[in-house]
Amino acid sequence: MKIKNIEIYWLGHAGFKIIINNKIIYIDPYQIKTKDKADYILITHDHYDHLSFDDIKKIVKDGTTFIVTPGCQSTLMRLNNKIDIKIAIPKAKFDFKDFSVECIEAYNLEKRFHQKVHDWVGYLISTKEITIYHAGDTDVIPEQEALKKYSKNLIMLLPVGGTYTMNWEEAAQLAKRIKPYLAIPMHYGKIVGDKNDALNFVRELEKENIKAVILEEE
Repeated sequence: MKIKNIEIYWLGHAGFKIIINNKIIYIDPYQIKTKDKADYILITHDHYDHLSFDDIKKIVKDGTTFIVTPGCQSTLMRLNNKIDIKIAIPKAKFDFKDFSVECIEAYNLEKRFHQKVHDWVGYLISTKEITIYHAGDTDVIPEQEALKKYSKNLIMLLPVGGTYTMNWEEAAQLAKRIKPYLAIPMHYGKIVGDKNDALNFVRELEKENIKAVILEEE
């Protein structure tokens, strides 16, 4: 889909391709079909369904910039390409010509899968017109309250599958608090959750007149 000159494609699970001024940004590519070469690759953490070496090999090129959490570095060293690696930790920010990337905390409150001590992240990708929040693998956490300042122009990409992350009900409650411009469900259909989770999420937000859409997998 295209919003204010930004293109957003869901690649399945937590994977997205975002195009800003002809620059191609991937987030957590996993079992993807596209082979469009990446200008930027953002990885939220080093679990296999987010840091997929086989998928990265499909889309990396000389000059690709990576923004990754520290545990990802050793995997990227196996690439034969000339790449630029930037390390993502919570609150880190990177400024590029057409957009900026800010790292925001992503963790479980009581589950053991994504502990806060690891400093794993979600991402805020901001242009002059829009901010895209990719939550990463997370529950609803206090740090997300800071998203309210972006709400008028905020697109939220939220996990809805449960088990390892927030479920669709929790994701909907978060979106209702933040009131984004648009909400898009993710993290379902391959490992946990199914399209019903996405449908329930969208229907719940429609009750509150919050725009939400399900993207078809590219």
